[in-house]
Amino acid sequence: MRDVVTVACVQVEPVVLEREATIERLAAVAREAADQGASLVVFPEAFIPAYPSSRWVRFLAGGTEANAVYARLARESLTVPGPDSDRLGEVAREAGIWLATGANELERGTIYNALLVYAPDGRLALHHRKLMPTNHERLVWGLGTGDGLTAVETDLGRVGGLICWENLMPLARFALYESGVEIYLAPTADDSEDWHDSIRHIARESRAFVVSPCFFQRASSYPDDVPLADGPELLGRGGSAILGPDGRYLAGPLWDEEGILYAKLDPAQLYEARQRFDPAGHYHRPDVFRLRVRR
Repeated sequence: MRDVVTVACVQVEPVVLEREATIERLAAVAREAADQGASLVVFPEAFIPAYPSSRWVRFLAGGTEANAVYARLARESLTVPGPDSDRLGEVAREAGIWLATGANELERGTIYNALLVYAPDGRLALHHRKLMPTNHERLVWGLGTGDGLTAVETDLGRVGGLICWENLMPLARFALYESGVEIYLAPTADDSEDWHDSIRHIARESRAFVVSPCFFQRASSYPDDVPLADGPELLGRGGSAILGPDGRYLAGPLWDEEGILYAKLDPAQLYEARQRFDPAGHYHRPDVFRLRVRR
């Protein structure tokens, strides 16, 4: 990183299970954030067209009417490349921003949990699929690969990310550290306090800025024909946050409501934090440890 960067961490609802409408909501929010000076705008895990909540996914194991919801999710997932991916590139180009979003991605008959990062010129700069779906997610998503398990050079700094609980995988994190990550994206659906223990540690371990948007969804936002188990109105209560390389909050956490968090990332904080500890630099022992990533 060379200059101070303003980032936006977005916590808003998608238009549940409607891909095109969700992308247009993303476009409107991205423009709003750009107007506020954000150079990087980050949306939550599986934002397009919705995170598959356990409140309906659990019914898939029994082969009930939730099968039709899975089919709907597949139809409303995007393809890469494809017109919806192209539209996201247009959003980034029109707003003049780096745009990162989670998406359900369809390839043949399988859905994957993807993190997509678009450059201001509209190109897809980073494409990563979640390595391991967690718990009920295994009824929905296929397994990702090592592709995209790196940080990419941008005019903001080196940007990379992992999705939700793959952030708990030490080797996956270190793959980002070795690639020089400076702005670490951690989109998630984990709306627990425990998640914040993790991202505070990751910020301190990576000595990078961490941007972690969390999904916010209400039961009342779901279509009437989607079966939901009994529970509270909030399926996901958020908890989005932006952290500095010392593990301190720069913005958030934001709970129980929609909103956009903003923070200015000062590269001086990176160098100050890495003076004593740099996980892939002077504090690393490549003569003792070596990581090989199969991409």
